Amino acid sequence: VRATNVSTMDYLRLFILPILFEAAAGSALGVVTAQTGSVTQATSKATGVTLNNVAGAITMHAASLAAAAEVTFTVTNSKVSAGDVVLVNHGSAGTAGTYVVQANTIADGSFKISVGNVSGSGASEAIVLNFMIFKAG
Repeated sequence: VRATNVSTMDYLRLFILPILFEAAAGSALGVVTAQTGSVTQATSKATGVTLNNVAGAITMHAASLAAAAEVTFTVTNSKVSAGDVVLVNHGSAGTAGTYVVQANTIADGSFKISVGNVSGSGASEAIVLNFMIFKAG
């Protein structure tokens, strides 16, 4: 129940946003820990994963990815809807600058992540990808 003397923006700023996001002076804006998760690919770099959180970490399988090759896998996620924005990056492990990562094919309940090896040689690294879903509208 919302007090009638509080504007919508004040209500969001005071009561709703602190539940969804953490922000403090000198720190980064992000989702609360309870809304994050992690998962590891089981059998190959193309193996799909399920992670029903608005943000998280995906540890890829350590299978080899040839030079100039690309692999795509599906992330099943009940929090994502068509039209949302999914940001993903190479967060840790592996050689920096070896991979190009992007989210694509965003639909109700899933999105895909493509990882390309832009180095001049094959790479067999279990890289960690970080993602976050930004809701549309």
